[in-house]
Amino acid sequence: MIDAYVMLKWAHILGAAVLFGTGAGIAWFQWTAWRAGDMAAFAAVARLVVKADWTFTLTAGLIQPLTGAALILHAGWDPLADWLVLAYGLYAFVFCCWAPVVGLQLRARDLAAAAVVSGAPAPAALGRIMRIWFLLGWPGFLAMLALVWVMIAKPEF
Repeated sequence: MIDAYVMLKWAHILGAAVLFGTGAGIAWFQWTAWRAGDMAAFAAVARLVVKADWTFTLTAGLIQPLTGAALILHAGWDPLADWLVLAYGLYAFVFCCWAPVVGLQLRARDLAAAAVVSGAPAPAALGRIMRIWFLLGWPGFLAMLALVWVMIAKPEF
């Protein structure tokens, strides 16, 4: 018989790995494709990045709070323990960085596709979008690193 706590913990850790890995992978591929300067390649990558974000990041992002809440109940932790409150705040912060990034990725995908179809160079708006996208990515990435540490260390303040 499989222990429920172990299964919940496995699902929670797997979700965190998917969030972290997909986020880092998406960022690397999109930024690398942008910096390469090949609009057709960037348009293809941007299209795949949007699909990956909706498929993997969103799914894992929805599963994390559910498995987290179940773990809290199953383990009997105080839901207002310092480390959990910090984890909630970091998770909310990551979401606040990610949500506008999704909109920027959609816009970047559409602008790149239009530039490829028309044969035009990258529009200036696409450059602005990519700079904002890049700047929002760093705090979200660093907060994810901190969140994983909090979940492992469970610090009390």
